[in-house]
Amino acid sequence: MEFKKVKCLNCNDHFEQLRSSIKEVIISKHFLRDAPDFDIGLVAGCQHEHFTRLHKFEETIDGNHIFRAIKGKTHYVYAVDRNKRLVFLRAFSNFKDYKKFLNEKKIILKIIQNE
Repeated sequence: MEFKKVKCLNCNDHFEQLRSSIKEVIISKHFLRDAPDFDIGLVAGCQHEHFTRLHKFEETIDGNHIFRAIKGKTHYVYAVDRNKRLVFLRAFSNFKDYKKFLNEKKIILKIIQNE
């Protein structure tokens, strides 16, 4: 996937800064289980028309930048890690589950490190 050629006009500033340095895309086993039919190219390609919200910056955990995309009632959580990989972490249809996951920093780091 080529991130450097096309500039995204609607990108979140934080994601836009990281976007050109992304070297590869990784999909965690958790994400595949949560959203098996999700097209990651929609997020990686900054296709905002498919989402209510895209590239919402959440926080930085130990050098890993955590983002969220929202489509309908589903929250897709992904990160740009220290190795410049776009890592799809989890997907949640329940906001409370999403917020609980965001507070579990050790679990987030474990998913990123295991991929």
